[in-house]
Amino acid sequence: MATIRDVANRAGVSPASVTRVIGGYPNVSEVLRGRVLAAVEEVGYNPDLLAAGLRRGTTNTVGVIINDILNPAIAQMVDIIESELRVKGFGVIFANSNGDPANDLESLRLLKQRRVDGLIAAFSDDQQEELQQDLANLPIPTVLLDRKMDTPGISAVLTDHYAGASLLLRHFIDRGHREIGLINGSLSGYPSRARAYAYRDIMKEFDLPNRPELQMNERGSEEFGRRAIRELFSLDNPPTAIIVGNGNTGALAGVLGEIRDRRIRIGEDLALAACEDGPLTTLHTPPITTLRRDIVDFAMRATHLTLQMLEKKSDSSHEVLLPLTLNIRESTDWDIAGRTAGAAMSS
Repeated sequence: MATIRDVANRAGVSPASVTRVIGGYPNVSEVLRGRVLAAVEEVGYNPDLLAAGLRRGTTNTVGVIINDILNPAIAQMVDIIESELRVKGFGVIFANSNGDPANDLESLRLLKQRRVDGLIAAFSDDQQEELQQDLANLPIPTVLLDRKMDTPGISAVLTDHYAGASLLLRHFIDRGHREIGLINGSLSGYPSRARAYAYRDIMKEFDLPNRPELQMNERGSEEFGRRAIRELFSLDNPPTAIIVGNGNTGALAGVLGEIRDRRIRIGEDLALAACEDGPLTTLHTPPITTLRRDIVDFAMRATHLTLQMLEKKSDSSHEVLLPLTLNIRESTDWDIAGRTAGAAMSS
């Protein structure tokens, strides 16, 4: 294998000069840089970038931890984040916790060993005490994706899931629904907690019973979606409207599959809405009412906030809260009282 000395001999410079060029040290002339880089290519030298980075105190890498790669919104965020960081000269080390809080902790410690310069994370459990302690001792810029923690010095880009869920609940109540189901994600994550708080507060505002049996909380999967519908419709007083709060496509697919198997007509027998927009909601017949957010803007803000801290343009932590908009479609755009009256007249 080629060595630094081989590069130095080919370029006609000292090994120390080669080290300065490869290590990205300042005050290196363009002439010297060109000669060394040409020699690197000619002799086939592969520099140890990690070792060079450690000598500089940086590695030009950012760690990205997510909780669920099967969530299309998260996958889109990661794609944008990686592309933007790459343009700025940063590599990305990616970890998927797969919904397991133990993996959150393991991934964080692994990235710390890899000496990443910054961290962008959507943890499975943002309430885990051991994780918060490790983050408090992590001396690098950290930005959370739709996660909320009380750890000082950590920034976050958040979606206003509380306001979004409130919009959906008011929409249902305005159309006469009183028994509203919420198929939600795990409450260990900020988005699902925010939706649960909105459900509690809106039901109280309209003096409606807050029935725990109408609220299902679990990591998203097709099996969970089907089971949630089975349990909701086994109740003596089942819901006339349901919010699918879990962003995992599998959960929504399970919900739709079980509803179809039971011959329940969405938009006639049941109002159904989802908290994340996507192809499954637009292509379904009838199209499904959703909450919509700008994923590109969300991911870009998280990336730029990370880059600002890496470039020492910002030393303080920031919290950004981005809105959701209600996109009403045929699955919910009908009045339950009118439907009931029409059914009575036809009989």
